[in-house]
Amino acid sequence: MSPNATGMFRSLRNPNYRIWAAGALVSNVGTWMQRTAQDWLVLTRLTHHNASAVGTVMALQFGPQLLLLPWTGFAADHYNQRRLLMATQAIMGLLAVALGVLTVSGLVQLWHVYVFAFLSGSAAAFDAPVRQTFVSELVGDTDLPNAVALNSTSFNAARMIGPAVAGLTIGSVGIGWAFLLNGASFIAVLASLLLLRVAGLRPHTRAQRTKGSLGEGLRYVWSRPDLQAMLIMLFLIGTFGLNFPIFISTMAVSVFHSDARGFGLLSSIMAIGTISGALLAAGRDRPRFASLAAGSATFGLGCTLAAFAPGYWWFGGALVIIGVAALTLTNTTNSLMQLSTAPAMRGRVMALRVGVALGGTPIGAPIVGWVADHLGPRWALGVGASAGAAAAGVAILTMARGRHSSAVVPPASTTVESPR
Repeated sequence: MSPNATGMFRSLRNPNYRIWAAGALVSNVGTWMQRTAQDWLVLTRLTHHNASAVGTVMALQFGPQLLLLPWTGFAADHYNQRRLLMATQAIMGLLAVALGVLTVSGLVQLWHVYVFAFLSGSAAAFDAPVRQTFVSELVGDTDLPNAVALNSTSFNAARMIGPAVAGLTIGSVGIGWAFLLNGASFIAVLASLLLLRVAGLRPHTRAQRTKGSLGEGLRYVWSRPDLQAMLIMLFLIGTFGLNFPIFISTMAVSVFHSDARGFGLLSSIMAIGTISGALLAAGRDRPRFASLAAGSATFGLGCTLAAFAPGYWWFGGALVIIGVAALTLTNTTNSLMQLSTAPAMRGRVMALRVGVALGGTPIGAPIVGWVADHLGPRWALGVGASAGAAAAGVAILTMARGRHSSAVVPPASTTVESPR
């Protein structure tokens, strides 16, 4: 076994991955600042604690993942990933600055937030599948599961820092400055992309440019029961369970009567769980389908405990459990789907993964927001608990039928050309 084959942090031995991870960490802190500030702006400044409005923002922000699916997967499989990432990151940074200027100047209205959520979501729809498959170009397939887990660790370390910093920023200088700081943070990830040693990248094969590219990806997934099961699970939990902006903001404001600092702290507490889940994934030799069943069941349990939490800190403890479970599910599907997919199909399969996981938000977020407004935040968490239980059922049924993935890269099943 090679020296790079063991160790929880083995991917950091790769110089390119170190550069990428450093830039991504800074940018991720800014991203979580913006998410926290955006939810607080809508819930407390632009509406009177309207959870449905927060749900609408989420729908507009994540809807493009599904709406633009025919083009995002094609782009990930056919274009230079490093250059495409530079374009998407720059666009998202400029949008954050523009929203920050509107907010600081006092001109921001609810429809402005809706528009910027959709535009930012459109850029993110192209960014997400490329960013996920780009990891294999940085470290290769051998260390891919470890690099995916470390990416999640970085993202969730930022999740611990960003909301807390956002709460302090909002309380001291105002909401708009959180958006401006996020815009500035994109400079770090753009700099990291420029500093990468191009000769050290390991680009995988690119698919030929043919008509029906998305249809080819759908047929590929249709022929794989394991991929189908993972997409169904992601749809259930992504649509009805991963609505944390609604869950946390409504519980913080309506149930525990917290201020911006208390709201930000809850998001940071949840990051303790997500970081723990990511580090557990980093320590595994290979992803296993059984982890999906455990993660889904634990997610449902965590949402149930959160719904019955008698106080602020009990709710925070339940969020830790939810965080571990959510990261177990998302990281395992990420690694399993990449490692068990033909390299030339990865971009389209990962675009489908992101589209299904986040594209259901326009359906789920307004429903969960309506439940929170009319029945209460605790009932909204019950919707998440039901989603976790249903996803666990799908995983158990798939394993019982012997159709779960072996996480082995199969031969390429499409015509490919040399990397450009």
